[in-house]
Amino acid sequence: MANTFLTAQVIARQALANLYETTVAASLVHRDYEAEFNRKQGDAITIRKPAMFTANEYNRAAGITVQEAQETSVNMTLNHFADVSFAVTTEDMTLKIQDFDEQLLTPAMEAIAQKIDRDILALRDDIVQEVGDATPNAAGEDYAGYNGDYPWSDSRVLIQAGNVLDLKNVPAAQRSVIAGPTTKARWVAEKTWRQADKRGSTEGLLEASMGGRVSGFDPYWTQNIGQPAGSPASGQPTTEVNVAFHRTAFALAFRPLELPQGALDAAIMNYKGFALRIIRDYDIDKKQMVVSIDCLYGTKTLDANRAVLIKGADAA
Repeated sequence: MANTFLTAQVIARQALANLYETTVAASLVHRDYEAEFNRKQGDAITIRKPAMFTANEYNRAAGITVQEAQETSVNMTLNHFADVSFAVTTEDMTLKIQDFDEQLLTPAMEAIAQKIDRDILALRDDIVQEVGDATPNAAGEDYAGYNGDYPWSDSRVLIQAGNVLDLKNVPAAQRSVIAGPTTKARWVAEKTWRQADKRGSTEGLLEASMGGRVSGFDPYWTQNIGQPAGSPASGQPTTEVNVAFHRTAFALAFRPLELPQGALDAAIMNYKGFALRIIRDYDIDKKQMVVSIDCLYGTKTLDANRAVLIKGADAA
């Protein structure tokens, strides 16, 4: 029996699942979504920041104090328009969704997920708080009882990062740290990390997890931290700029794109703050079928005081 012809709706459902499962930074920041279809790249939108309340001492005689939710809003620009489009054959479109996913969809969504994570990590440029001594001790001492800053290569630098956030009254819950591969290689070699259990709520976070909660942070790593070509080898001073932050330090907002008029087949799918558009159409110029996957989103720093940089010696 022949396989059912794949539709944009079927592709969109699987593509969105892939995106949700493969992002790292995008799953750790504040997300906002509204079904506004008349948006385009460069548009300004308003997103709501999480509400804040004050715990009062209850007095039976006076009764309760009803608080107005201190919910604030912030303006954001939809400054990113990610797209992956690829040609497909008739045979491709008659594959089972599992085979189509493995051959074409998964690589496409990995590319979009990496772009989203890089765009979020670019917000590190807004952060001025830094911790850590960028130069490890040449003798490789244990730093036990060390009174200064720990180096980037010693995970106890996270204690200092936590202290910075504590002094700014940042909530202890929902704190994460994202490190690069060189930093990760140094940190996970420590005994504390080797004994930690894996954590994470999605496949992408499980793959990126560096172990259980350490020094008040859920730790993750990603290659999207990046090191320029010619960077020092692992174990040497690194150009990686790692970041420890609370979920509300950064925001990611998606807005769905309109379905185009006259397209052969198109669909929009959203889930937990993520939104994708899938278009399947004929390219008359190239005389071939094309599947186009795109999404419109904005990234913004909500509160620079809720993030701390951990820089290597050669980081700018």
